[in-house]
Amino acid sequence: FQDPSVTEVTHSGVDRFEQYSPFPATDSGAFTGPTIPASAAPSQPAVLQPSVEPSPQATAVAAQANLLRQQEELERKAAELDRREQELQSRQVTTGKENNWPPLPKSFPIKPCFYQDFSEEIPPEHQRICKMMYYLWMLYCVTLFLNVLACLAFFTAGTDYGMDFGFSILWFILFTPCSFLCWYRPVYKAFRTDSSFSFFFFFFIFFAQVVVTIIQSVGIPKWGNSGWISAISVVGSHLAVSVVMMVVAVFFTVCAVMSVVLLKMVHSHYRRTGASFQKAQQEFSQGVLTNRTFQSAAASAAASAAQGATQRN
Repeated sequence: FQDPSVTEVTHSGVDRFEQYSPFPATDSGAFTGPTIPASAAPSQPAVLQPSVEPSPQATAVAAQANLLRQQEELERKAAELDRREQELQSRQVTTGKENNWPPLPKSFPIKPCFYQDFSEEIPPEHQRICKMMYYLWMLYCVTLFLNVLACLAFFTAGTDYGMDFGFSILWFILFTPCSFLCWYRPVYKAFRTDSSFSFFFFFFIFFAQVVVTIIQSVGIPKWGNSGWISAISVVGSHLAVSVVMMVVAVFFTVCAVMSVVLLKMVHSHYRRTGASFQKAQQEFSQGVLTNRTFQSAAASAAASAAQGATQRN
């Protein structure tokens, strides 16, 4: 081991590991990169803010503001409805649209009461069902008239059947205009204006109409209907009268069947229009609130109540 390099290492008192540096011997001022100073502000711990519930006074004020906003919206809608009604009336005056139903001669002293035009007022997808309802009403009126003739023949067969003849005249006078006003015009208006309230009114009245037509087709004696029971009861004694009454019973049966079918068809159309019971309630409330008669009556009632309260004090 007389190698000079080995001897130098073993006999030197300096530790070579202490002299070793992994970094190059460069000037410390040579580093010119940017430095990021430490934040001087001390960090604060996260604090959970307590929830603040509104006071009863604030809740009352918010509720009052909501009521005022709803009242303003209702007044705005009422003004919009009045404007549309005035536009519609002015349009009818300018276009010369006059009532055309019932179709009476111009020389007749009574003038038409309604305006009816399927192609102009009813949407194309609802015209067919609306016309079918109109044809059903005409068929029902014809049936009521034939019922009067059949009950007259029934009365000639026996004086005991005079009550049926009297009731048949009453039903013809009563049901002919009432059926037009109570279920045909509401369904016509429902298809014309897409009114949920008119649809519900029609369903309520027309269901009763279906029940009445079924009872008339059955023909309970002494009820003024030439139905099956009344027609069969005189088969043995008066065959001709029975045949006439059976024809009317067939008409009543056709009316009942068509009423059930058309009721289902109208209901299917109603479901496709997007109408609902909530819309019907809104239309009814808006109609009542915007009615001038109701407004004047409510104002007079409030004034009389306030006057009475001041007099008591």
